[in-house]
Amino acid sequence: MNTPTSSSPSTPDAVPAPSVAALPLPRIAVLATGGTIAGAAPDATNTSGYQAGVLGVGHLLDAVPALSGVAQVQAEQIASVDSKDMAMPLWTTLAQRINVLQADPSIDGIVVTHGTDTLEETAYLLHLTVKGAKPVVLTAAMRPASALSADGPLNLLNAVTVAASAASRGQGVLVAFNNRIHCARDVVKTSTYAVDAFQSPEVGALGWVQDGRVEFQRSPLRAHTDATGFVIGASWPSVEVVVSYAGASRVAVDALVAAGVRGIVVAGTGNGSIHATIQQALVDAVSQGVAVVRASRVGSGHVMRNGAASDDALGFVSAGSLNPYKARVLLMLALAAGGTGPVALQKAFDTY
Repeated sequence: MNTPTSSSPSTPDAVPAPSVAALPLPRIAVLATGGTIAGAAPDATNTSGYQAGVLGVGHLLDAVPALSGVAQVQAEQIASVDSKDMAMPLWTTLAQRINVLQADPSIDGIVVTHGTDTLEETAYLLHLTVKGAKPVVLTAAMRPASALSADGPLNLLNAVTVAASAASRGQGVLVAFNNRIHCARDVVKTSTYAVDAFQSPEVGALGWVQDGRVEFQRSPLRAHTDATGFVIGASWPSVEVVVSYAGASRVAVDALVAAGVRGIVVAGTGNGSIHATIQQALVDAVSQGVAVVRASRVGSGHVMRNGAASDDALGFVSAGSLNPYKARVLLMLALAAGGTGPVALQKAFDTY
């Protein structure tokens, strides 16, 4: 008798998992302006005798092949300058181009490569005049691209990573440098040579970026970008900076007033205190319609408004926690926007 043979139950054919299309990488515009990050020297050990801004944006991008895994990069050469020579016409060009990119739906974020010398001023100007929530991130380098252990490539990679992060939207203009993320209002250059040259000494960094990870610990509280009434225009009011020091004279103040400046920022000692000779010259300047702002030459802290005893009586404005150079940026924008008199100008400094 035949015994039936058992057979294994039939298994249906395996169904392949549905394919999931990879999300497209963010599209980041990289705007190059020159600086040490685009500098070159005769040999790799020379980190001071180099020429800034001689390398094009293509060279900067080629040095960071990892960018292809972070974003689709659209590169533009806006300028090729040593940032010590930064000037208002280039500020106008840069801000206007960024605002065009803010309105371009195909762009997700913007990175600006810049020299370190005036980076904090450019960043703060953009912080007050960019219109849009897309990330705008400035970066730079302390060592030229030709140097042994150049810091520019990693700073650029990190800046693009920050600009591509959704967490960066609405944070205002940022500075990505040496793995830290700084607010444009707070950041200052604190060293002539160190790769951690940029710090936010009074309040600290906003967050950090490392190995592709972006983390913010806080957000800026002062009004910026869309929340300001400042716009980039064709004209820039003339505003200059003078310094108070032992034995100072009034020559510089008088010369500036005679030249027709509309504002003077004084880098005072300590809490914005001013040598008596310069103070009298500034009082005379106020009587002639010149706006005067007290800042401090000290590296951190804030300048307290002295109220009726001094500032109100003299017609001066306090810069608060802004250093003299950022105070100059804000004073120019406030004057251009029609701000006149110490009350209106003080409100601008208290707000931004």
